[in-house]
Amino acid sequence: MATAAAISLSLPPQTRRLSASIAAPLRSICSLHFDSLRSNFYSLRNPNFRVVASSMRIGTPEEISTTSFLDRKESGFLHFVKYHGHGNDFILVDNRDSTELRITPEQAVKLCDRNFGIGADGVIFAMPGVNGTYYTMRIFNSDGSEPEMCGNGVRCFARFIAELENLHGKQSFTVHTGAGLIVPEIQEDGKVKVDMGEPILKASDVPTKLPANKDQAVIKSDLNVDGVLWNVTCVSMGNPHCVTFGSEESQNLTVDELNLAAIGPKFEHHEMFPARTNTEFVEVFSHEHLKMRVWERGAGATLACGTGACAVVVAAVLEGRAGRSCTVDLPGGPLDIEWKEEDNHVYMTGPAEAVFYGSVAV
Repeated sequence: MATAAAISLSLPPQTRRLSASIAAPLRSICSLHFDSLRSNFYSLRNPNFRVVASSMRIGTPEEISTTSFLDRKESGFLHFVKYHGHGNDFILVDNRDSTELRITPEQAVKLCDRNFGIGADGVIFAMPGVNGTYYTMRIFNSDGSEPEMCGNGVRCFARFIAELENLHGKQSFTVHTGAGLIVPEIQEDGKVKVDMGEPILKASDVPTKLPANKDQAVIKSDLNVDGVLWNVTCVSMGNPHCVTFGSEESQNLTVDELNLAAIGPKFEHHEMFPARTNTEFVEVFSHEHLKMRVWERGAGATLACGTGACAVVVAAVLEGRAGRSCTVDLPGGPLDIEWKEEDNHVYMTGPAEAVFYGSVAV
């Protein structure tokens, strides 16, 4: 797989505003200063992006053409921008001119490979809106499966749309996803606040085969995983989540001590979850402060999971462990989550940043 990349430099905020549509995606794309590049150019390394290069260019935004990089139409090449939300990283593809995806799930798997591809937790497509929405978001996980939604992904999606449409300041738009209508709002500080909708608690709709134990919901129920009884609460944020604060052996988790690679797949593929599940392991610091690690369905251990953080706060409220407004620490950084009582919607606020843009032969 041949890859060509163009990388721009990070600049102070006051110099980042450019009128050209290509300028915005280049913010924060490379953390190196131009002066240091002259001596370090040949030592550049990025473990998450292997460039089997036909060409590579490094330059300041002033040197970049006003023609958007993503407007290029070379046959056989996929143009993309890589984004991350607290380290949960995605390949963003402009697919607004077609309802047919530009790549297959098998190609997505190759692109997400961190040794032989670009490296990412998933590929996200910006597509035409349906049912009155402005846009549609679809995503392939790194294993080629297609989830209903992704919280960190939708923040990256929102920033990507803003760059494509050359939008500035506070903006919001409607997005159709497999989990239904999602409304992201870009804040003045660049963070993205997302109305994630209402949590789904009915066991059969999560879905889980665990028997409901409170108002058709599974709250602080026992789940036997390899002979260990875990206390779990099941929540769907349009995709299934199994949230646990502890087990019979360890009532209060210290999440950094967990062997996530060993225990995570056992939850994901447990027979009680017919659609598989995302699993969040949670440590409680206070009524407003939680810490989690996540094993994502189809992606494994990731640095952040937006829908997971939402599910964690919902579960913490249902179990009486936390209030409705919390900061949730993830390995990649914190998210602010609020489950509003007045409308029953969950709101997530956090960053999304461009990493680099490039082209890959497909």
